[in-house]
Amino acid sequence: MIIKPLGDHILIEPVKEEEKTKAGIFLPDTASKEKSEEGKVIAVGPGKKTEDGKIMMMSVKPGDKVLFTKYGPNEIKVDGKEYLIASESDILAIIE
Repeated sequence: MIIKPLGDHILIEPVKEEEKTKAGIFLPDTASKEKSEEGKVIAVGPGKKTEDGKIMMMSVKPGDKVLFTKYGPNEIKVDGKEYLIASESDILAIIE
């Protein structure tokens, strides 16, 4: 299934980080209650329309690694995979 975001929305694949205790024990995702704040941009919408009808260019592109607000994006599941859909304003930074 192909997902094409609309407007200034961005499809993000969250980065799953393994958590490790100081003793070297790996914790599964179910043990962690914190959401990921980092992900990879999979697809972007065309951009937000201004009042005069022009479309503002998006500041991120597919393949970018980004930091986003913890509770801003909406969680979706497609073909058994988890994704996030966020507005461009939910993106805090691009990781280079």
